[in-house]
Amino acid sequence: MTDIVRRSAALPKKNSRSGEILRHKAFYLMLIAPVVYFIIFKYGPLVNAQIAFKDFQALDGVWKSPWVGFRNFMTFFSSIYFWQLLRNTLTLSLGKLLIGLPLAVILALALNESSLRRFRKTVQTATYLPHFLSWVVMYGVLLLLLSPDEGLINEIIKALGGKPIAFLQDPKWYPWVAVLSDVWKETGWSAIIYLAAMTGIDPGLYEAAEVEGATRLQRIRFITLPGIADVIITIALLRLGTILDAGFHQIFMTYSVPVYSVGDIIDTWVYRQGVLDFQFSLATAVGLFKGVIGLLLVVFFNRLARRYSDSSLF
Repeated sequence: MTDIVRRSAALPKKNSRSGEILRHKAFYLMLIAPVVYFIIFKYGPLVNAQIAFKDFQALDGVWKSPWVGFRNFMTFFSSIYFWQLLRNTLTLSLGKLLIGLPLAVILALALNESSLRRFRKTVQTATYLPHFLSWVVMYGVLLLLLSPDEGLINEIIKALGGKPIAFLQDPKWYPWVAVLSDVWKETGWSAIIYLAAMTGIDPGLYEAAEVEGATRLQRIRFITLPGIADVIITIALLRLGTILDAGFHQIFMTYSVPVYSVGDIIDTWVYRQGVLDFQFSLATAVGLFKGVIGLLLVVFFNRLARRYSDSSLF
């Protein structure tokens, strides 16, 4: 008798679950394409990550290449450039995160508070357009601005009686150029995410605060920022997961031999070793190392976020 009751109690739940799936079948069908894409192009190639533990030979293929264990990892860790590469990568990545994220939030707040619709649209368009430019084009723009001979910035410096500065060839200035040019390129695009989050805040909260006499800054502090806190934390956690990606395309286009000491990052070193010198196993080992570190950072900071706030990725 007890078994019959249990089975009858389970049936509605099963039927209701099937009914939910059928009711939203259009959404499940839409998921098929992205799921297949990730399986084929993201998860499938992970099988080939085993060459990080092998001495990969193109003629032998992935499966028949000899196994060497952690030798490729030790080659990278024992390289005389390891600590320099790690320092440069973290410096540039953290600089972009610590400067770019707050500026994107500030820009989104300013656009959200602006009552001039045409001005708001003009500023938003002007700030997110650089995102769509490749770093090849951006490098040309940087040359027009920073060239020691005819760059606009150096022309101003010379007009004020100073000496021209080789921003792209000076190790003292290059990290700032790399960080600020990336912030310039991506801040407007990042602000769109926060603007979208602000549209989900209940307008009644602002109206009630205004009735109570709250100033605009107080409304931002006590309504807007808490309302988008979840999004800010999520973006920060995702960015921390890619902290060892300092922007290969940007650095590759803008750096040169004089600034290798501050501009050479893990990805550019991997390009030279793995692609130019055909050390594919070494390049894969470094990529796997970056992925593991990124995963550990996301898990660690996600636990901190879950402990000290109500937001987390999982």
